[in-house]
Amino acid sequence: MKTMNVLEVGRRLGQLGVTLGATLATHAALAVGDLPGGPAVNQIDLHPPVTKIATEQMWLHNFMMIICLVIFVAVFGVMFYSIFKHRKSKGAVPANFHESVKVEVAWTLTPFIIVIFMALPATKVVVAMKDTTNADLTIKATGYQWKWGYDYLKGEGEGLGFLSTLDTAQREMSNAGKPEGDNYLLKVDNPLVVPVGKKVRIITTANDVIHAWMVPAFGVKQDAIPGFVRDTWFRAEKTGDFYGQCAELCGKEHAYMPIHVKVLSAADYSAWVDGKKKEMAAKADDPAKVWKQEDLVARGEKVYAANCAACHKADGKGAGPIKALDGSPVVLDEDKLKQVAVLLNGQNNGAMPAWKQLSDTEIAAVITYTKNSWSNKTGQGVQPAEVLAARK
Repeated sequence: MKTMNVLEVGRRLGQLGVTLGATLATHAALAVGDLPGGPAVNQIDLHPPVTKIATEQMWLHNFMMIICLVIFVAVFGVMFYSIFKHRKSKGAVPANFHESVKVEVAWTLTPFIIVIFMALPATKVVVAMKDTTNADLTIKATGYQWKWGYDYLKGEGEGLGFLSTLDTAQREMSNAGKPEGDNYLLKVDNPLVVPVGKKVRIITTANDVIHAWMVPAFGVKQDAIPGFVRDTWFRAEKTGDFYGQCAELCGKEHAYMPIHVKVLSAADYSAWVDGKKKEMAAKADDPAKVWKQEDLVARGEKVYAANCAACHKADGKGAGPIKALDGSPVVLDEDKLKQVAVLLNGQNNGAMPAWKQLSDTEIAAVITYTKNSWSNKTGQGVQPAEVLAARK
């Protein structure tokens, strides 16, 4: 009896734990609100469209659903009516015929007409989706494991370029298992900024594996494939913040590759472009400048936090297949050019990507930082001129 009582108590405690866990999970879920321009709580429909293409896609989706529903009701209605009306208990006698030209013509023409009726509006939308001509702004979106690089190739802002990475605070919340906010895992350090009412052509490619650039509110999803160039476009009809994610499974940190597009008015966009160009000009360091080692270390710490800490961790210990930089033979090697070559060219078949998009000063700074941080006390430093020479 005592054993049975203990088992019963254990069973009831287990049920209580499950109930409590479900209750807490429900309360946690209810604490999350809709994200304007992003996902909504209990969302079952497509995103509210902010482009004409997205609006047409939603109309096409609803149109196809209505046709499918009508076909479903008609087919199953006739089937169940026939089963009920001509059941054996009513004494139904099956007809005896070999073929019917009328029936065969009907069941051939009817699906054909339905398919044409569905194909015409679908073709119109697909053709419009692929028309990337006469763009006001052309931006190249490059997928990296696991971030996006944006280069403004044509139009206002031409020459701008930057990386867009998951905000470090978001990553820390994920590592701690304590998600917060409606924009959890969607906040980035540098959003893509575009003007409202302008046709924006997005050229997609990738540096390592296949990614996909997707923003549901724009009705845009385009694969980014290494060695290939694809393109898509959108024209946002209202200002605001709009969110998406990489939509192609691209590795273990696929979930940490969000897309944030900020749509501004024409005046605000021009002001942003001017500010960004001034910011880039300020960062355009002279590679001939000789830096003090402590200044390189301070600059390198910022570069590391923005680009390297996501994989190698803030303490340089790495994780799983990501090698540690703390105590790394390459970092400790007296030949500084070995680490320079790794950053410029990558290694391990892309597991460590190339970072040629960083400036000579940024690469020199981050190498100097890793050689003199944690347990690495080499006393070595790398100057921008050495990186510039290694590029040639």
